[in-house]
Amino acid sequence: MDSKQASSSLIAIGVAIVLVGVAVRFGLLAWFGRLPGDVRFEKGGARVYVPLTSMLLVSLALSLFAWVWRRLS
Repeated sequence: MDSKQASSSLIAIGVAIVLVGVAVRFGLLAWFGRLPGDVRFEKGGARVYVPLTSMLLVSLALSLFAWVWRRLS
């Protein structure tokens, strides 16, 4: 990987982090973690949370991003 490609990758990652941060700040991701299929148990003082659906969406998004990145590179 040459320095031009590395710098482009770092810029893209930085822009993505900023966009996610803005979305979280303005509440655009409030639904994340409360999807059907996210398992939540609360009993007494104990809480168990297993975000199955949310993590499947994250995995799908990252796989799609990696696929597009490979196609463009």
